[in-house]
Amino acid sequence: MATISDPLETVENDEPLVASSPPETGEALVTASPPRGWIRSFFDAMCSGGEWGFGLVSLIFLLAILATIPIANMLSLGYLLEVSGRIARTGKFREGFIGIRTAARIGSIALGTWLFFWPLRFFADLRDSANLIEPGGPVPRRMTIVLIVLTLAVGFHIAWAWFRGGKFRHFLWPAPLRLWRRIRAGGMFSEARDKSLGFLGSLRLGYYFSLGVRGFLTTLVWLILPVGWMIAARGIENPPAAFLISLPGMLAFCFVLLYLPFMQAHFAAENRWRAMFEWREVRKQFRYAPLAFWLALLITLLFALPLYLLKIELIDREIAWLPSLFFVALMLPARLLSGWALGCARRRGEPQNRFLRWVARLGEIPVVVGYVFFMYLALYVSWSGAYSLLEQHAFLVPAPFVGG
Repeated sequence: MATISDPLETVENDEPLVASSPPETGEALVTASPPRGWIRSFFDAMCSGGEWGFGLVSLIFLLAILATIPIANMLSLGYLLEVSGRIARTGKFREGFIGIRTAARIGSIALGTWLFFWPLRFFADLRDSANLIEPGGPVPRRMTIVLIVLTLAVGFHIAWAWFRGGKFRHFLWPAPLRLWRRIRAGGMFSEARDKSLGFLGSLRLGYYFSLGVRGFLTTLVWLILPVGWMIAARGIENPPAAFLISLPGMLAFCFVLLYLPFMQAHFAAENRWRAMFEWREVRKQFRYAPLAFWLALLITLLFALPLYLLKIELIDREIAWLPSLFFVALMLPARLLSGWALGCARRRGEPQNRFLRWVARLGEIPVVVGYVFFMYLALYVSWSGAYSLLEQHAFLVPAPFVGG
């Protein structure tokens, strides 16, 4: 969801954009907009802020739903990777909030459509109740006819609201005079087709899917050895022996955790396969912003810990998107901070002093050790057992939240 001008945006004002009469010879046409009062400016700012907040909530819902759909979940992972990559590439934190206005438009379309279908559901229930009392009677027949008429009317109203841009106010007021003028002008079908295709193209779904697939595969390469070692050791029936044999895998996993969040951000910023394995470059960047790296690592692993509690019980497929909301809501800030840390390092021209670097390095050790220890304990309460180690929701898609 790249930052773009919204293709669904339509001109609400039906007045001509320029004066109908040409200017006098030798005189420039000057159109000065009247000064805006502070009340209007404050109101516009509040509306813009409300739309941005609604867009952020809509974005989290969209990513959560995508994350529970096989194959489509790569779009969710690709977006989260792009968030960190764009901040690392530009060095600007605000660049990580990608497509918020577009998500607000999708959210308003979904919410408005859902709300306007509720009266139809209510009337359909009344018709069914009347049919139970008097099967095949005149009242249920008349109610069926009314229901068909209402369905056509609501469907047309929703289609007209979509055509106008899909903002919530378009669902509240049908603008009948504008509808009549637009029908007389003709060409509504071709305009709706072009707008829809342009909007779908602006979402860059192919790019996010490709980035998600490549990020998933390269991340899996880093995780497969330590995670596979721990899964194999977990199969030993003697718990103390299983723990001792798991130690090499746990130590290797600690090493991977030190670099993986930032290698993912580096990979997304460079958009190269090989960038995911340039751990020495990430290690070099650590010298320029050690405290930022430590903070990003702390938040990433700390926010991932509560999600292990969701693995205690198997989640039904119908409500899998609910726990996935926690995944997106907690991992989005982590991705933002990972990109911010790498962006800070790229902007600085010289390494930080040795004392700060060693403080950050020593501070990272308890963070990764505590995370691995908690993750190992969670295996004893996880529904999937040792195989839940493959469900690294801090770096991959939230596959464990889909039940049978």
